[in-house]
Amino acid sequence: MPSRSNYVTCAGREIHYTEWGAQHARTVIAWHGLARTGRDMDELAESLSDRYRVICPDTIGRGLSQWSPDPGNEYQLSFYARIAADLFEQLGVQRAHWVGTSMGGAIGMVCAGGALQERIRSLVLNDNAPRLAPAALERIKAYAGNPPAFETMAQLEGFFRQVYKPFGWLSDAQWRRLAETSARRLPDGRLTPHYDPAMVRQFIDHPDDYALWSDYDRIEVPVLLLRGADSDLVLRDAADEMRTRGPGTKGLLKVVEIAGCGHAPALNVPEQLELVRAFIDAADD
Repeated sequence: MPSRSNYVTCAGREIHYTEWGAQHARTVIAWHGLARTGRDMDELAESLSDRYRVICPDTIGRGLSQWSPDPGNEYQLSFYARIAADLFEQLGVQRAHWVGTSMGGAIGMVCAGGALQERIRSLVLNDNAPRLAPAALERIKAYAGNPPAFETMAQLEGFFRQVYKPFGWLSDAQWRRLAETSARRLPDGRLTPHYDPAMVRQFIDHPDDYALWSDYDRIEVPVLLLRGADSDLVLRDAADEMRTRGPGTKGLLKVVEIAGCGHAPALNVPEQLELVRAFIDAADD
């Protein structure tokens, strides 16, 4: 089922999103990771679009969304959650399931434990937790804050294949699409990843932004944690602690480790897609 590319103004900023299955009333919000774009969710969105309307935003400063004119204040989870709440209003979404990879999962936690608590029906955290490993955050900050530039698309694709090897298996066509949907030209003609490098200021200006236990503890809907078995960001002790708090104490948390992946599973192969589909269908019925 084909997707549509759209733009909407949320919290005063132009946000790009792709939409799949627009004819359906039941809705899934699929939100990408830190330095990625909503196109990472293509396989997931297509697989769900026979039953659900799937909305895949580009976060402000990423992909085709507007870059922030106030990066110190707007590149943080609270502002991303404001955008999400406005997105619900602008698109007429009353309630939705939320699938978030990495940062997208963190935004989902903030929303499900706060302003959208009554409107999020279930939450999939794709390799995200209320406590993240500091060493991995430093690694991400180092590469995301200094995006390299390349002469050719083949070189850029090679860079992505190296940096995102922990995503797990991707076909050659998927790697090429990831590169093409993650690229922008610099004034000198070289190619670089398609995001505002200033978005890394989130870690400098808001160093505790990803400490989210208070948000997690307020969540009252089913939660699925997909943890990359080799993840250096979501350690097993963080997943274990999730079982003892918030939704974990109410029988609402399910934890599944994804073999052959680190941070974060690409949600692009049948086994992963079926896990997400079964969880959302069960929460939806």
